Amino acid sequence: MDDQAVGTVNAPTLGWQAMPVGERLRRSLSLPVLVENDVNALAAAERLYGRGRTHRDFLVLTIGRGVGAAIVMDGRVYRGARGGAGEFGHVPVDPSGPLCGCGTAGCLEAFVGSAGLVTAARSKGLLGEAPASAEDPHSGAATGDPGARAAVDELGRAAAAGDRAAQDLFDEAGRILGRSTAGLINVVDPEVVVILGEGVANWPFWQVGFDRAVRAQLMPGRRDISIEVESWDETSWAQGAAALVLATPFDAAGAAGEQGRLVRARLIGATP
Repeated sequence: MDDQAVGTVNAPTLGWQAMPVGERLRRSLSLPVLVENDVNALAAAERLYGRGRTHRDFLVLTIGRGVGAAIVMDGRVYRGARGGAGEFGHVPVDPSGPLCGCGTAGCLEAFVGSAGLVTAARSKGLLGEAPASAEDPHSGAATGDPGARAAVDELGRAAAAGDRAAQDLFDEAGRILGRSTAGLINVVDPEVVVILGEGVANWPFWQVGFDRAVRAQLMPGRRDISIEVESWDETSWAQGAAALVLATPFDAAGAAGEQGRLVRARLIGATP
């Protein structure tokens, strides 16, 4: 996604390349529209209502269908040169690993995103075969499986019932995520890390592997960093979207551009 004001989106998981989402919505709704990466929107909500009230430098990580990150530096979401900062799920883990939905082999998301977990579980005989519709004809990746979330829920139930193979699968995912998270922490040096997303429902089975891996790979001076896992509610995405609007009066950097000015005008009743 380039920036909030323009709203041109590249989203491999949706099959979108340079999709003019902002332009189309503004034309259809006749309203100012801000378009933002979903994890950045969650970070905006954290900045207003969560950890950001007491921390100016923090990371928000999400696990679930995808794996994402938002980097907040000095109280502002860091967007990068082209608006694409925070694509944590596409950190390379193993070039010989499974194909990711982005078209590259061995990304973090291909290992620990929902589709990656399901693929690994099926290869170990923990789940049935994938439906024919699950295979993405363009990339070969299983990101298109409409039942991936339900399958991960099934794995979680098996792990909770004592299935050691299911527990081991989550534990390995936790180790992989922990190593990658440690690398990100070592580079960015946040005060705190917040983990969110639908995947945290199974966090008790990720946690041991994650904690061991992340602490082992952190530089000595950062091993005491606070890593907090928050309970998840699907309305969190909507709260993040609302936070984008409510944060526009504090947009000193002008990230929302002309659309932000129009939103601010509506907030103070300067437009019909």
